[in-house]
Amino acid sequence: MNQEIKYFHNLEQFLNSSLQSHQALFITLCRIQMGDEDILILCSGLVNCTNLSNLTLDLHQNKISAVGASSLGSALANCSNLSHLRLNLHGNQIGANGAQHLCSALAKSTKLSNLKLDLSSNELGAIGVSGLGSALANSTNLSNLTLDLSENKIGDEGAPNLGSALANCINLSNLALSLQWNEIGAIGVSGLGSTLSNCINLSNLTLDLQNNVIGAIGAQGLGIALANSTKLSNLTLDLYRSQIGDEGASGLGSALAKCANLSNLTLKLDYNKIGAVGISGLGSALANCTNLSNLALNLQWNEIGATGVSGLGSALVNCNNLSSLSLDLQQNGIGGEGASYLGSALENCTQLSNLKLDLRWNNIDEIGTSGLSSALANCSNLSNLTLDLRANGDNKPLLLEVQKQCLKQQKLVVFKIFS
Repeated sequence: MNQEIKYFHNLEQFLNSSLQSHQALFITLCRIQMGDEDILILCSGLVNCTNLSNLTLDLHQNKISAVGASSLGSALANCSNLSHLRLNLHGNQIGANGAQHLCSALAKSTKLSNLKLDLSSNELGAIGVSGLGSALANSTNLSNLTLDLSENKIGDEGAPNLGSALANCINLSNLALSLQWNEIGAIGVSGLGSTLSNCINLSNLTLDLQNNVIGAIGAQGLGIALANSTKLSNLTLDLYRSQIGDEGASGLGSALAKCANLSNLTLKLDYNKIGAVGISGLGSALANCTNLSNLALNLQWNEIGATGVSGLGSALVNCNNLSSLSLDLQQNGIGGEGASYLGSALENCTQLSNLKLDLRWNNIDEIGTSGLSSALANCSNLSNLTLDLRANGDNKPLLLEVQKQCLKQQKLVVFKIFS
């Protein structure tokens, strides 16, 4: 039976409510200059929520220090039935000690199985992240974990230490880590991947590493490490602005091709100076992922060109089980020739039923648009198609012909075109 969620946006209203009756709470007290003394008042109410099993607590952008974080952790540890916790402490001043004390307390919540914790922009550093990870390793029943540790300067030392600690969460099956803007380089990201591969039950992994300095060696090292995660079936990897280039893209693909059970893959590789060689290598490698059925590639603002998109399309034809494909190729200079090549390749993806193509800002002319649409009309099993051709010149009359061509596909149920 679904629990009724009680919502509070005022501390006094929460304190005056029937605390022992609450099973599911959503408390929002963000951006109100809350300090440690206010947290103690909040904690006096939380400790009396003895039947609480589901809590969302949003305290972002206040003035909470290590003292307040420690007090909050101790109060939550007394909620003995707590199994689902979402705690947002973004933009406070918790620091290394506060993070460690908070998580040490949370580890005492023996029923806690689902935790979403946002500690971004909290001055944790490598020491804080290492201590946080070690504390969470004692959460024996934790199976689902989402951690946002962005903008904490954890560096090459903190990233592997965090992974090593999380590997001790033996029941962890779903993990999402956001480590944006953390000065992590090739050594740190390779070490992170190696340690996470020791999470023996991990099947779903999301890694957000955008805006670090990973480079080609780091991308390849991360891929090689993740290939050792034998149960991994769903992977989302965000390497936006990570300087991986052609070598990194090819190396990453070659490594991921060894993930034997990978069925769902999302790669966000925007702004990485990937050219024709890199994207062709990536595509050829992914074609060896024999169980891959759902693939999303975000490749905005690279240097792929017509040759590159042709190589990518030709490689994808060999993904024999691919049923769902999303390609974001904005601003890659593929032109009309590239669009036609891509369409001809996708026409041969015989199992493809869901397709999303974003081809904005690519100088695609009338010949390319016509060739693409004619090919897509021949995708025999396509039932869902989203096509974005905006910012490719004034070709609205031609897009009516695109729509006409695509709608000839008898199995097409959902069709969206943006022009």
